[in-house]
Amino acid sequence: MSVEEEEENQTKMLQVEEKSDLAGVDGIDSSNKSRICGGGIAGGGGGVSVGNDSSSSTSSSSATFPDQVLENVLENVLLFLTSRHDRNSVSLVCKSWYRAEAFNRLELFIGNCYAVSPIRAIRRFQRVRSLVLKGKPRFADFQLVPQNWGAHFTPWVTQMSLAYPWLEKICLKRMSISDDDLSLIANSFTGFKELVLVCCEGFGTSGLAIVASKCRQLRVLDLIECDVIDEEIDWISCFPENGTCLESLSFDCVECAIIFEALERLVARSPSLRKLRVNRNVSTGQLHRLMIRAPQLTHLGTGSFSPSDAIHQEEQELDLFSAFTSCRSLICLSGFRDILPDYLPSIYPVCANLISLNFSYANIDAVQLKSVIRHCHKLQVFWVLDSVCDEGLQAVAASCKDLREVRVFPMDAREDSECPVSEVGLLAISEGCRKLRSILYFCQRMTNAAVVAMSKNCPELVVFRLCIMGRHLPDHITRKPMDEGFGAIVMNCKKLTRLAVSGLLTDEAFRLIGMYGKLVRTLSVAFAGDTDDALTYVLEGCPKLQKLEIRDSPFGDAALFSGLHHYYNMRFLWMSACRLSFSGCRQVAQRMPHLVVEVIKDIDEEEIGESSVSSFKEDHGDLVEKLYMYRSLDGQRNDAPNFVSIL
Repeated sequence: MSVEEEEENQTKMLQVEEKSDLAGVDGIDSSNKSRICGGGIAGGGGGVSVGNDSSSSTSSSSATFPDQVLENVLENVLLFLTSRHDRNSVSLVCKSWYRAEAFNRLELFIGNCYAVSPIRAIRRFQRVRSLVLKGKPRFADFQLVPQNWGAHFTPWVTQMSLAYPWLEKICLKRMSISDDDLSLIANSFTGFKELVLVCCEGFGTSGLAIVASKCRQLRVLDLIECDVIDEEIDWISCFPENGTCLESLSFDCVECAIIFEALERLVARSPSLRKLRVNRNVSTGQLHRLMIRAPQLTHLGTGSFSPSDAIHQEEQELDLFSAFTSCRSLICLSGFRDILPDYLPSIYPVCANLISLNFSYANIDAVQLKSVIRHCHKLQVFWVLDSVCDEGLQAVAASCKDLREVRVFPMDAREDSECPVSEVGLLAISEGCRKLRSILYFCQRMTNAAVVAMSKNCPELVVFRLCIMGRHLPDHITRKPMDEGFGAIVMNCKKLTRLAVSGLLTDEAFRLIGMYGKLVRTLSVAFAGDTDDALTYVLEGCPKLQKLEIRDSPFGDAALFSGLHHYYNMRFLWMSACRLSFSGCRQVAQRMPHLVVEVIKDIDEEEIGESSVSSFKEDHGDLVEKLYMYRSLDGQRNDAPNFVSIL
């Protein structure tokens, strides 16, 4: 539970803990004995005795000291274990190792905030200093999860404020966090150092002001793709006046204006600042002033990257060029939200050292990209809009031989849009960037040949996400399904753990995924498949599958039932606009009591009223629009809105 890999086994191990709490170590049933060091009852379980005679008591007493020594040694050894896989394995060896690992666990990862209650997590892990907590399913990024669905941080921070006064780090993703929650963080954790919010909502500038003023040891404040409410509070001015510990400050997603002079003073009194990402309200002239104040920056988000009207353009361009020249430590550039392409030459001085370049907000063409990318020979991470066309991607392939991650986003994400990148760009990247590990590629036209070539040219791929935006689009040259291409990816890329499929796909593609995708942990499916057999192939053939998200595909109850053997090992299953029946979902809920089965209505909350299940049947027949299914140690949640029915 405390790491992503541990979620695979949290149900098993915490059920063991629950039984111990209720009945003592002796009460663990035989099905768990193989995991508890010879049963975990005598000797290996920390010197706990089963017998009632005096000899057993004496033996237990004499064994206590050496067992305690072993546990102390184990706890010291565990301090050197940082791998999530390793710590997960250690916690499953036996009961004493389980206790020792929990005792010195300082970093807690929970991939689903509803998989376990805060109280249970705190009861097991009592020395946590860092928390990573995730909320809504990923399809919330595509507006498929209704507003006010849940994932509230309030119950977590309320309990942690009492149990972990020493907490230093919090990272939340797709959570709802209020200003009151931020206030509780600032007032409860005296040594708080890092706050990272990714795709979060519910808070505003007043909450940020409290964190800035109260958290005197704050080193990291990163707001990434968050929806921040403008409460007309000058939160930037609330940081301590006598110097800060800031190492990273990112607020490029904050749309409201800031007082630039306050930001400039903050940067000046933050000598440890290495990462700064400003919002689009910061002009190139202001960016220049910030860079002069902080030449030590390694990561920079440029804001708008366009000039203000008050200063002559040529003067600003010259000043910015000199500022980049002085920032010799820059290795990561992003921002460019309202870019004026004429300013791109300003970044030439740092291009040779760049490891990461994010142009995903920059509306530039191939010629403008070429002028920059030809200098970026060390680049490993590159994000860009499809406005650069295939020609721009060919330039990337020619210059960036060390590239490990590429993401190509659409300027226009509509299904019927004209996308200027195609199989030509994908083929160029695969031929020129042989070290590639991860790719996300949006397009409208693709061929099996290009995907097959990528599988052969980049066999080290771990992540392959190809999003053909039009529905059921085949190979645009042969007009055949894309089965061959995706089949080649899972056959030739032996390390693949994440896969997103799209385009015209038959059951054959899913048969190949089930046959060869033995390490796939995350699978995303859109507008694909013929019959229930397709999903059955995946659920029966991919033993490592953790996260399965499906939309607009013809899968029904038979497909759903085929995964009953595996759902307890998965983090979640999301299915929307498929062919699931309400009765089929109810059967799964009845057969798997430790699985939470949520049926979500695709209508506004105001239209639902108090009734949920009955109105669903009356209005929509016996079909389910959205199913979200996940394992939980604590049963169904108590904050479900009216448009969610938990079976």
